[in-house]
Amino acid sequence: MMSTRETREIDEKKKKKKKMACKCGGYYYTLNAKASFDRDLAKTRKFLLRNVSVIRMFTSGFFRSKWRSIAGKRRILSMDAREKSRSTILESSKDKRVPIFVMMPVDIFTLDASGCPRIRKLKALTVSLKALKLAGVHGIGVEVWWGIVERFSPFDYDWSLYEELFKLISDSGLKLHVALSFHSNIHSTHGKGGVSLPLWILEIGDVNKDIYYRDQQGFSNNDYLTLGVDHVPLLSGRTALQCYEDFMLSFVNKFESFIGTVIEEISIGLGPSGELRYPAHPFGDGRWKFPGIGEFQCYDKYIFACRMEDLKMAACREGKPQWGDKGPQNAGCYNSLPSGVPFFEEGKESFLSDYGRFFLEWYSGRLICHADAILAKAAKILKKYQENEQTSVMLVAKISGIYWWYQTVSHPAELTAGYYNTALRDGYDPVVSVLSRHGAALHIPCLEMMDSETPPTYLCSPEGLLKQMQSVSKKRIVNLIGRNTTERLDKTGLWKIRSNCYNPQAEVVRSFTYFRMNDSIFRVENWNNFVPFVRMMSTDL
Repeated sequence: MMSTRETREIDEKKKKKKKMACKCGGYYYTLNAKASFDRDLAKTRKFLLRNVSVIRMFTSGFFRSKWRSIAGKRRILSMDAREKSRSTILESSKDKRVPIFVMMPVDIFTLDASGCPRIRKLKALTVSLKALKLAGVHGIGVEVWWGIVERFSPFDYDWSLYEELFKLISDSGLKLHVALSFHSNIHSTHGKGGVSLPLWILEIGDVNKDIYYRDQQGFSNNDYLTLGVDHVPLLSGRTALQCYEDFMLSFVNKFESFIGTVIEEISIGLGPSGELRYPAHPFGDGRWKFPGIGEFQCYDKYIFACRMEDLKMAACREGKPQWGDKGPQNAGCYNSLPSGVPFFEEGKESFLSDYGRFFLEWYSGRLICHADAILAKAAKILKKYQENEQTSVMLVAKISGIYWWYQTVSHPAELTAGYYNTALRDGYDPVVSVLSRHGAALHIPCLEMMDSETPPTYLCSPEGLLKQMQSVSKKRIVNLIGRNTTERLDKTGLWKIRSNCYNPQAEVVRSFTYFRMNDSIFRVENWNNFVPFVRMMSTDL
């Protein structure tokens, strides 16, 4: 028999052993926790190796633990409610977990022999979802395409594909970030797994190409409807806003039982690639290539009519009727560089002139009104869920990360995209103010990017852009959701994401969406980086 003293000494030794820790990447894990982590990693790796022939499935397209629900008690708030709840939102940022969502592959859907969409390689997808769940991924991002659901005729909504996909994800123990997508990605995917706008919309566009944005030369693409038809009933008797609203209502009615339980975030498409912007840099059809400044997109007849109406009133005040005739004639072309383009320099006919300021206010203002109208409808549809803590969901809006020429005075690439942001003016504050009014979170890009890795000639600053977005979001009390712009699976890129999510000068990012699931994630050398990254992001600091 051991004495009481000997028993006490043994207990003390056990306690000391438990407190021993090893340092790993700046974080401290107890030896027991690290051993558990290693066992889980080995289990996941074994699972992947056993199914390697199935997982290597996603070969085309553009790449991009059961944690508690990130929606929790966070409701969609009106502007007044948000103004009263600043302390609550700042308090919640003390929760240091940043759940990871992984976006579905761009080519997840394919067409069968009858021309109807179906899920590609269902068995392989099931294995991949299980692997991500084992790795600690919180949820999956899914684009819900207008061009799939309402594909053949107006009001003919077919949700069967998404019922199957959502059930598969839910059965895997994963949550959902849903992106309601009113755009096409045909051009950006070069036809590989791309989704067009609804076929009945394309038929209308074949007859009337002015339902799409046009540049000064009259060229257009059918990636997204021009905001000029937001209030014009050209789409089988409906306006574009009515089409978006009807789609959102149908979605909510179909998946009501998922909202707030499985579906935690709903992103509302506001433009090309789902982002609030004009298609000023159409990289998919050969007109533009990086680092061109892009072109203004305000020459379809419906936007032009809006401009004439707006400017007639302004002309009465300013005595400048010629301002309504056309857009800037000295703004270069898609692939121009800022130097030598008068509108983006500092002369008498530049963006600093009376006309330049007036045009940019109008151009960016129309885009903000577009976002305001759509988000108002989305917030109204989702309002009833805020009255029930069990069904709360985060409303999300996505903006673009136009970081090239950011270090110039004029920020020309941002101006053509509709962000009136220059070295002299904060163009993101009016955008974020609209999100704040409707209780929407801001989906920000570029979290993996570093200024030092961009071409110095093009005066890029993804870090400066991100810092500006974080600052204005903090000012306007808007939640942040992060995403990467380029695929990064190396330690440097992933650790940069982590650093930006936990920026001490800004609010902690509420979740992060990794773009996208593809075969490269599951390669051993990348998986060994990705899994520790996910575990660190999903653990309280």
